[in-house]
Amino acid sequence: MRVYVPASLTALAELAARGELPASTDRFVAADESEEAEYDALTEAAAASAAQLGGAGRRVVVVAELPDPDGPVPVTLVEAVHADTDDVDATALDLPDLAWYAVQEIPDLLG
Repeated sequence: MRVYVPASLTALAELAARGELPASTDRFVAADESEEAEYDALTEAAAASAAQLGGAGRRVVVVAELPDPDGPVPVTLVEAVHADTDDVDATALDLPDLAWYAVQEIPDLLG
C-alpha cells in the first residue's frame, strides 16, 4: 500500500541514520490508484508537514510501499521523497509544489 508520510528534514535524517521511521499516526493513503487520488494524498501530507514546521523550513513527504500502513517505514520500502527545494514560509497560503527526489538523493537533500 502506498503511504505518504509528512516529515521534516530532521525526520529524513533519522530515516537515513536509523534505516527507518517509527510508526506514526500522521499517514495519508490514496483513496485509489489514480493519479488524482495519489496527488490528493501527497497534498494532504505536504499540508501536515507544513503544520509540523509551524513557520519557515522545508516540507518533506516520504512515500513508501508498506504492507502495514500504520507500521514503521523502513528505508528499503521508500519509493521517493518529495520536498521543497528551499526554505518556505509554511504558514503561507500559496506554497510551491514539492520537488521529487529518488531515494539515493536523500544524502544530497540533507547536505
